[in-house]
Amino acid sequence: MKNNILLILLFTTLCIKAQIPALDNYNQVWTTQSANSSESMPLGGGDIGMNVWVEKGDLYFYFSRSGTFDEHNTLLKLGRVKITLSPNPFEGAAGFRQELKLKDGYVLVGQNDTKIKLWVDVFKPIIHVDLESKDLLKMTASYESWRYQNHQSKGKENNANSYKWAPQGDLVNFKDSIAFENNGLKFYHRNREQTVFDVAVKQQKMESVKDQMMNPIANLTFGGFMKGDNLKPDGTYLGKYQDTDFKGFNLTSIKPSKKYSLEIYLNTIQSDFSTWNNGLKSLIAENKNTAKQAEKNTIKWWNNFWNRSFIYTQKSTSTAKDSVYQIGQNYQLFRYMLGCNAYGKYPTKFNGGLFTVDPAFTNPDLNFTPDFRNWGGGTMTAQNQRLVYHPMVKSGDFDMMKSQLDYYLSLQKNAELRSKVYWNHNGASFTEQLENFGLPNPAEYEWKRPADYDPGMEYNAWLEYEWDTVFEFCQMMLQHKEYAGEDIQKYNPFIISCLRFFDEHYQYLAKKRGRKALDGNGHLVLFPGSAVETYKMTNNANSTISALKIIMESLLNLSEKELSKEDGEYLKSFQTRIPPLNFGTIENHKVLLPAKTWERINNTEVPQLYPVYPWGIYGIGKPDLETALNTWKYDSDAIKFRSHIGWKQDNIFSARLGLTEEAAKYNLLKMSNSERRFPAFWGPGYDWVPDHNWGGAGMIGMQEMLLQETDGKIYLFPAWPKEWNVHFKLHATQNTTVEAELINGELKVLKVIPEDRKAAIINLLGKSTEEKIKLN
Repeated sequence: MKNNILLILLFTTLCIKAQIPALDNYNQVWTTQSANSSESMPLGGGDIGMNVWVEKGDLYFYFSRSGTFDEHNTLLKLGRVKITLSPNPFEGAAGFRQELKLKDGYVLVGQNDTKIKLWVDVFKPIIHVDLESKDLLKMTASYESWRYQNHQSKGKENNANSYKWAPQGDLVNFKDSIAFENNGLKFYHRNREQTVFDVAVKQQKMESVKDQMMNPIANLTFGGFMKGDNLKPDGTYLGKYQDTDFKGFNLTSIKPSKKYSLEIYLNTIQSDFSTWNNGLKSLIAENKNTAKQAEKNTIKWWNNFWNRSFIYTQKSTSTAKDSVYQIGQNYQLFRYMLGCNAYGKYPTKFNGGLFTVDPAFTNPDLNFTPDFRNWGGGTMTAQNQRLVYHPMVKSGDFDMMKSQLDYYLSLQKNAELRSKVYWNHNGASFTEQLENFGLPNPAEYEWKRPADYDPGMEYNAWLEYEWDTVFEFCQMMLQHKEYAGEDIQKYNPFIISCLRFFDEHYQYLAKKRGRKALDGNGHLVLFPGSAVETYKMTNNANSTISALKIIMESLLNLSEKELSKEDGEYLKSFQTRIPPLNFGTIENHKVLLPAKTWERINNTEVPQLYPVYPWGIYGIGKPDLETALNTWKYDSDAIKFRSHIGWKQDNIFSARLGLTEEAAKYNLLKMSNSERRFPAFWGPGYDWVPDHNWGGAGMIGMQEMLLQETDGKIYLFPAWPKEWNVHFKLHATQNTTVEAELINGELKVLKVIPEDRKAAIINLLGKSTEEKIKLN
């Protein structure tokens, strides 16, 4: 009997050790209140983000929305709400609980028989705060605004807008309009007539085509209305939170109650004020008595979101929340944060997304308002943004990618006008540090320029001749077809225009230098160029060549129905003009070079490995993998620049190369818990908190460790340690999903849809680097 009991206990212990966490295990549960906004919890849906915390017995939340850009292109928060209850159930430490319920997409705050549920309607811009209590309570819901008066922006505070370090005169952050109305509170910001768009157009000598240009911040109005049954206006007050003065506007209970529902309705539109106001009224009227159904629809959306992709992890020898557990948790938490801007008009910003808080908690020297973030609000830095959106391909979040890809489509005309005005040729000219109206950031463009300097160029040591970052978004457009089978014809003219710019611009530059447009082999001379921000004044950068090759090949793989005969013939002609990649030798080992030649090094990116990622010319199952491995092993710059911080991609490179030990090291470093209360609030890295390109790069690295593809073959566990238990579901090309469960080094579950793609699976678990080299 004793022996049987011992055997049962041993079997139970082994089962517990082998059990992989599920989504609910990753819910964040806090049993103490927060010290301040830096200890907040993210919440959101649709295109709304909130930071939720309880401080000194009061519930607070910041709330933000995609696309709320002011006159200076600062991405403004919409305000802060403070909820005070009397008698206060949150006084005293006993029984407090705040939980992020990932599966259903809401936050639950509770103590002493009082529960507050906060959730955001995924399909309509409405925030809900629902309270239930055993006891009668009085509630005051206060809207707190630091933009109740004009404020002059000085010094580093301008890093939050498009003027950065070079404002032209005094900059005023204009106040919002805030007033009680119909037993609620209306608040909004309406952009004044003169904006940074007008300043940039004049600075960059584009005035001749100004009336043809798309301007996203003219006549922009954004804000909303806060109301609740049994609440009425109850005066205002002044206060200070952290470093910022504010004015509070109270809505207070008409009578004590056991139930409260507070709603905040939001509207953002380019229109006159009357149209904005009528739209807000319609939103309120349409949603009367529909909250319950909206809640069900939102929960269903989140349930489906989690079902289409996941990575759950645990060490095979541990039941504790160890480092391997953490990377699975943080993969899910960061993907959740991305899901909070699934349907925004604008892409999720790399430098904090919708979840920034008071800047002093990132840098104590920056005592600015909660609107602050480093690297601007309407400035879309492609090198960073790509890392936020690349992981959505393998996670199957194609609906979430449209805000980023359609954003580029909206800028196509402005980018083509640049080429016409400056150089009188065709093609879309996209720079790095790009404004949301398609022109270079005014500060990065530089005000103090030589009089005869090319007006189409940024006068900037980091950014000059960096045109090719747009190609990674072209790649994502094409992957919609390759992975999800979507019709991508609306993207074709955009992609071809981006290619055409390189073809025509580098022939234009060659003819300015001499008689011939091409080199002796009939190839473009990509000089001057740039290998990302690192190797400058390059001749034939490998990162650019790789991009041109892969985008061209993908386009030419489209059917005749998808690609016109004329476009196909042009692309085939251009394909012959793409120069070959450049190679060198280090310690008698063949390596990939950053470029044919370069003049200086400005940054610490590693473009010599871009043919590995994102372009996939080298990798497992592909020819000459050894050359790429040599580049990782022997290139002194690649070694010197190696890190896991921020936008660094060494965790991705090592995974793509099948280097299991190195991939494990860098992905553990990348995706371990942040230093903040919420584990996925990484940063600032090189940018801000939360650092979204840090999280995006981490997601990509984990995906590449688990699943890679080459020529129709699907490689399972190409860089995954045998001793890490994992249950994952990821997407592959041809509308394929792969779900696998690895427990104690054994593949227990393998589900491939459609089933006929199962024949393409090759399991590389435990294979050596030498075995992987032989796969091509």
